[in-house]
Amino acid sequence: MMMLWAWAGVPLGVYNIVEDFNVALRIQPQILTLLSLITWIQCFYYEKHWSVLHALAVVIPVALVMGGIQAALIVALRIGDSRHVQWPITLMAVLAATLLAAGVLRHYWDIYVHRTVRGISFIFVAIDAAGDLFSLISVFFQPKLDILGMFIYGTELILWIGVFACGGYYNLLPWLRRRLGKLESQHSAEENEYQDNPGRGTADTTRETNTIALHDMPSSTSVFRTPSGEIAVIRARTSDSRRVAEVDGARVISFDDCGSIVRTASIT
Repeated sequence: MMMLWAWAGVPLGVYNIVEDFNVALRIQPQILTLLSLITWIQCFYYEKHWSVLHALAVVIPVALVMGGIQAALIVALRIGDSRHVQWPITLMAVLAATLLAAGVLRHYWDIYVHRTVRGISFIFVAIDAAGDLFSLISVFFQPKLDILGMFIYGTELILWIGVFACGGYYNLLPWLRRRLGKLESQHSAEENEYQDNPGRGTADTTRETNTIALHDMPSSTSVFRTPSGEIAVIRARTSDSRRVAEVDGARVISFDDCGSIVRTASIT
């Protein structure tokens, strides 16, 4: 895949330069080829355990050959364009689109065989698709609308969107089903536990309710009272909260609001 994209940068660079695209679109194919070659040679460096010198001895000549081919094609196609020969430019556009698409179609075959999206990062797919989208927008805003340029970037963008769709169908949907199934099983287990112990919830609620206690707390405005005012308030609350509840012979028993005995006095 990386070598396909590296070679795709050659005709793409030729087409963008000959068609006099903006500077960003002229540089983009060169960056594509460079990064693809670096990624390609890293596979040999890490998997085949090549040395750095061995890797450089292989990748540098390949890069020089690609650069030479591109430079020669640019000169040749400019001469042909000056003579109104257009088929070589069209051929470069078709080659670029074909090689770019071939690098992505490899993933479609893997998806078809294994029925899942694997071996590729969706972050990478999103970045590459965004690059195609921005390139497509840049071509659209060229002084002259270029249909072949839109075809090159649009083809790869559609293929990446398809990879996203496959990832949603084969990866995301099964994960959501497993997640929902797990939540439903937990909910069913809780319902079964409640049916086995129907009084547990009521008992817990009653126990929690019985632990609630009310206290006679001073008002928040008490911070603005004087000491004499506090004494008056305390006396008023004491006289209001206490009442004479029972007279037993010569004794008077006083209760507070909670029903507790406050004091016992003798009547003389």
